[in-house]
Amino acid sequence: MTDIHFLDPNPAGHPAVLLLHGLGADGSSWTLQMLPLSQAGFRPLAVDIPGFGASRYDGRGWSLPRVAAQLASLLEELGTGPAHVVGLSMGGVIAQQFALDFPHLTRHLVLVSTFARLRPQNLSQFFYFLQRILLVHLVGLPAQAEVVARRVFPHPEEEELRRQVVLRITQADPRAYRAAMRSLGLFNSLPRLRQIKSPVLVISGEKDTTVRPEAQRQLAESIPHARQVIIPGGGHAIAIDRYEAFNQILLEFLTTANVSESA
Repeated sequence: MTDIHFLDPNPAGHPAVLLLHGLGADGSSWTLQMLPLSQAGFRPLAVDIPGFGASRYDGRGWSLPRVAAQLASLLEELGTGPAHVVGLSMGGVIAQQFALDFPHLTRHLVLVSTFARLRPQNLSQFFYFLQRILLVHLVGLPAQAEVVARRVFPHPEEEELRRQVVLRITQADPRAYRAAMRSLGLFNSLPRLRQIKSPVLVISGEKDTTVRPEAQRQLAESIPHARQVIIPGGGHAIAIDRYEAFNQILLEFLTTANVSESA
């Protein structure tokens, strides 16, 4: 059995919706999607990626292909059959890897606040990424967590959300966190994106300063028949800061998918 920890609030639902969190978060970051997905008849599975949340990192090498293989093993162990795969930021990169390596387990693909290749779009992004790299390698996770929290949730009324970000990041395994950062920096799916045959929706926040919407457009333009939806006012953590609009778009896409598959 896989050691991956996951939340499974509606085990009788079908099909499964594999929910993949961002760097430093865990499966609980999908709390606002759990009930709507369950009420729509789906089986949401919000995993903790190895090294994050309650999923232990075994120290034998953290890589995107290995994580994708571990997730495939989880679905096979649970007997879910092919799942809809939804990933935010790092989770969106893992979702691409999963869809490319395990197309037989991928129904529809939803890529949120993510990228095919991570390249700074301006000086602000360049210094943000550089600061994160230096902090995580020279100072540690707590200092880096504060920088991420302020970037993702910049508004005064989001203090509690910032506190949760810091808490989640500081609980991560530093080895897995550093390896994940390196893997994301080296990731480039552009040469393979046309291999994805699943229907794909790219969801972007208009105000995302971590991965700009125009960079996310590259995903939609590189995958056959994919489309992009931009949510006004949304930031990088759009499944939280604009969750009502996000949930509506997500459910419309997945529900339409179910209808077309059963027709």
